[in-house]
Amino acid sequence: MSGPQVVTLPDGRLHLNHGPIDLICQAWGPGREEGLRRAILRFDGLLEELVAELPALRSGQAVLSGPIARRMGEAVAPYRPAFITPMAAVAGAVAEAVLAALCGAEGVERAFVNNGGDIALHLGPGKSLICALPEGGSLTLRAEMPVRGIATSGWRGRSWSLGIADAVTVLARSAADADAAATMIANAVDLPGHPGITRRPAQEMQADSDLGPRPVTVAVAALTPAEVAEALHRGQALAEGYRARGLIEGAALFLQGEMRATAAFALPGVLRKPKEESEHV
Repeated sequence: MSGPQVVTLPDGRLHLNHGPIDLICQAWGPGREEGLRRAILRFDGLLEELVAELPALRSGQAVLSGPIARRMGEAVAPYRPAFITPMAAVAGAVAEAVLAALCGAEGVERAFVNNGGDIALHLGPGKSLICALPEGGSLTLRAEMPVRGIATSGWRGRSWSLGIADAVTVLARSAADADAAATMIANAVDLPGHPGITRRPAQEMQADSDLGPRPVTVAVAALTPAEVAEALHRGQALAEGYRARGLIEGAALFLQGEMRATAAFALPGVLRKPKEESEHV
């Protein structure tokens, strides 16, 4: 594996890549350049930091020592005793760590770190950002809202899912919290035993998967409107429960052209149709 790759994109965003970690970083304000420099410094050695604790992170049973590993453990703890390992929050926790370094620079007014769709945000007073949704459209996040993390999970994504959601996007107070919740809600969008859903043991798809022998979704046939509604209802009910517990601020669930939105996603002016915007995630 090659070492960390650091590239400034034509539009000024910073691209950081090392193995499975792929970050897009952006910042605004007089502290922008110093903030991006700090992000690069934090990224150096980050993958090695996680690899050193991979067995513990995949098992979810051992003591975690590194700051990112501990943050992953904290993010998944509220969902126990249901099955979840710290790996469910890895993308969000990494985005958080790099954002924290970036925002250590004075004068960063707005910033984001996007780790493959799991996003950590900083919004100074009066600031806002427009964030694209995986199934089209976008949402506007403002500083007065408590949302500072966005994450998306689903069987079509880059990680395995136990459910059949095309995508579940969660808004939470941090990226790691959103990441863990999106995983759980996406798993819940399901039709257990449906003959049109193909599943395989996770360890057959990826030998070292933290999901072990649990069956992950690899194909979903066309469903009837009633079946789509039933699967979405399962996930929406769980999302509403998480919101009531203060674990998330809202969720949008997508399955075969249908969507269910809860809480923050349903606020007037938050969801919007696609449009050209120069300052967005």
